[in-house]
Amino acid sequence: QMESSNSDYDKYFKEIHGILMYESFVKYWDDVDAFQARPDDLVISTYPKSGTTWVSEIVCMIYKEGDVEKCKEAIFDRVPYLECRDDTVTMNGVKKLNEMASPRLVKTHLPPELLPASFWEKNCKMIYLCRNPKDVVVSFYYFFLMARGHPNPGSFEEFVEKFMEGQVPYGSWYNHAKSWWEKRVNPHVLFLLYEDMKKDIRKEVMKLFQFLERKPSEELVNKIIQHTSFQEMKNNKYTNYTILPSDVMNHQVSPFMRKGVIGDWKNHFTVALNEKFDKHYEQQMKKCTLTFPTES
Repeated sequence: QMESSNSDYDKYFKEIHGILMYESFVKYWDDVDAFQARPDDLVISTYPKSGTTWVSEIVCMIYKEGDVEKCKEAIFDRVPYLECRDDTVTMNGVKKLNEMASPRLVKTHLPPELLPASFWEKNCKMIYLCRNPKDVVVSFYYFFLMARGHPNPGSFEEFVEKFMEGQVPYGSWYNHAKSWWEKRVNPHVLFLLYEDMKKDIRKEVMKLFQFLERKPSEELVNKIIQHTSFQEMKNNKYTNYTILPSDVMNHQVSPFMRKGVIGDWKNHFTVALNEKFDKHYEQQMKKCTLTFPTES
């Protein structure tokens, strides 16, 4: 059983600079590497399944000053996914961004060391959203099941093992989070936690306004909070990915916007698996001061 799923992994994923990545992304990696940033680009980076679409929609609303009509275009067209490239679905993040007017919003799942150098050279602003890894791994597992371009993840337990070993696209969550956490001292980097957004969205939206040097009004902030609630976004075809054909994402298997809660991992981890995960987490993160708010 494990034999077959490992060879599947080799078919779908390849390594770039020691990090596992989708095979088609690696094939065109030179285009990503050579990407030319503009000084007013805004980078939104996350490890997959950490609230990327949520923070992207909030930022879009800030940029469009709360004009919902201007956000009526698929999120992946408004905030192109930089390294995404696919021969079949004509997805090409680099091309899309190059054709886009400034100021551009750029989505990526890359760790800082793989981000095209020109973003650093041009001192672009960057937002990193981090989410506790137990909820990430649950969400990632369902994403494997519903989105094209993934091998069969096997059992949940098998998938968690792979996640712990960094044998999933974008590699080790631990390295990803630690690398970006170290960048938080850079004034151009804003490090946010998914859990903080769940706990007090207003406070985090205000942080975004400040970071983006935009003027918030109470009315605008209220509108953004209402528009970007989980339920609104789950029902919004421009953010819930239902615009994509069902052979790309099968929402019958699992919706792209699945639950958006903190602590869903408790419904999936056995006691033994949880203990194993906690022990591994301690080892990986022992020198890191990053912590997640305990569940309310």
